[in-house]
Amino acid sequence: MTADTSGKLTVTQAGEAATIAAIREAAPSEINGDDAAVLDPAPPNSRHLATTDVLVQGVHFRFDWSTPFEVGAKAVTQNFADIQAMGGRPTAVLMSLATPPDLELEMVSEIARGIGETAAPWAVELVGGDVVSSTQLVVSVTAVGVLAGPDPAMTITGAEPGHEVIASGVIGHSAAGEAILRYFGSREAVPDNAVLQDLVRRHCAPELVVGRGSVARAAGVSSMTDNSDGLLRDLTTLAERSGVQLDLDGASLTPDAQLYYAGEVLGVDPWQWVLTGGEDHTLVGTTAKDVPAGYRRLGVVHEVSGGSDLPRVTVDGQPPIYTGGWDSLG
Repeated sequence: MTADTSGKLTVTQAGEAATIAAIREAAPSEINGDDAAVLDPAPPNSRHLATTDVLVQGVHFRFDWSTPFEVGAKAVTQNFADIQAMGGRPTAVLMSLATPPDLELEMVSEIARGIGETAAPWAVELVGGDVVSSTQLVVSVTAVGVLAGPDPAMTITGAEPGHEVIASGVIGHSAAGEAILRYFGSREAVPDNAVLQDLVRRHCAPELVVGRGSVARAAGVSSMTDNSDGLLRDLTTLAERSGVQLDLDGASLTPDAQLYYAGEVLGVDPWQWVLTGGEDHTLVGTTAKDVPAGYRRLGVVHEVSGGSDLPRVTVDGQPPIYTGGWDSLG
């Protein structure tokens, strides 16, 4: 095998077997490498969970913004957030790659390493997947999980009038990071400023606290989702599916100092990032019980007012000043 003119071995030059071997070396697992992974059985009185997400180069990530490691890390976080939003625990992750022939093998290894290292704190391994040739790089990650015990899952249909709206995690930081990258054009062009660099990192590799969704389910939280498509968009879906209205407390949503600073640099109202920005993967939901540890109150759930022209989600009783969010097909 010979390297290309850059001196980097490509996936085509390496071949399928060597590419898979590089993935396994970057994210090792004893059960990865056979026709299928054999997983341990779920505990008694438990149910299985499964979720999947697709990341397309140029749509969901750019290598002048994100490192290959961050692409893998982000793929795991968005899948594990879906598992946690149900109150489950992730148990395994699989990755399939559709890769251009000239993609450097090292980049594939780094994507796998991002997946493996991000999953490791959850005691989860990359246990399998597939690699095929394509004109465009597509990273597809599937997470498997378990919902232990007889308690119901937290769903987007479980909000009821009188519940409190709660959240765990930052809101608006990923959107601010994306705006910073668009403003400066590339990762390298972003000034060496602690606030701007931190917000960029939160867009390229958002973080999810291990077990935070499981804590909510154990505390009796009734409904939950994660902030992936934008706070208003995700909460509107929850409100519509539950047949309720949500009124958020503006004071609890006030942009923090980092967002205000970035807003001044970019000339953007940071409230736009808070209300419409997604991909923080913050867990948001409703509960009739005490607010669980690690969560904060965002508002209250009401009955749908007959004849009211208010949207399903309001802020301080009024329509939000910004609307919108991410649409995968838009």
